[in-house]
Amino acid sequence: MVDVRNPFRRFRRHKDSPAPTGAGNPGRHYRSAAYRPLRPDQIRERQFALVRRGLDATEVDLFLRRVADDLAALHAELGRTREENVRVKRALRDWQSRFAPGARA
Repeated sequence: MVDVRNPFRRFRRHKDSPAPTGAGNPGRHYRSAAYRPLRPDQIRERQFALVRRGLDATEVDLFLRRVADDLAALHAELGRTREENVRVKRALRDWQSRFAPGARA
């Protein structure tokens, strides 16, 4: 006899079970906890096997360098954004601690 249960049932979570990694980021893709994003140096150091009638190695190197430079710029911008986020959160906490207690009185 064939089992006709709902094949998607296994994807349902119990309401008390923890959410999977990335589930707290609506609109973003799910990422495994083991996922490690590429670093610019990994792209720069990547080597490919040479094959007959393959791609032009110079073009591949130039493209990989461009991708690595773009990735490095993105990482730098992300770092600056995180620092600004910390600064804004601190300023908000300071403002709340000064003015919020007086608003309740």
